[in-house]
Amino acid sequence: MARSGGSRRPRQSDLWRAVSTTYYALFHHICRNNADLLIGGKSEDRSYLAWRQAYRSVNHGRARKACENRTMMSRFPTEIEDFANEFVQAQIKRHDADYDPLASYTRSEVLAEIDTAEAVIGSFRNASLKDSRAFAAWISLTNRSR
Repeated sequence: MARSGGSRRPRQSDLWRAVSTTYYALFHHICRNNADLLIGGKSEDRSYLAWRQAYRSVNHGRARKACENRTMMSRFPTEIEDFANEFVQAQIKRHDADYDPLASYTRSEVLAEIDTAEAVIGSFRNASLKDSRAFAAWISLTNRSR
């Protein structure tokens, strides 16, 4: 969605698409983080098929449930906890935008969502390798500690 100050009011369908795309930016950040940290980030150091498998192994519902687990998420640094909170909220908004024909957004609401997503992704990238890797494991792997 263009950020120009044009006078044309955006159509709801354009705003719905932007809300959905914002969620997918967060989702694909999780996918890339998982694949890079579990398989390897540099193409010469990784199996393409294994990297793609790790990337595609992230499940939307499972990721959301993991991010909603306040007990576990509180163990992560703020950068990752904030990302997880925004991921959950963005998924809820994406479902509304994609499936509720009565959902309505304003340009300023959608731009705020985009800004927030960009901010939490940027902050997430500043988290330690250890914490980013632990988050990848938490999101992707079955917890059998009990």
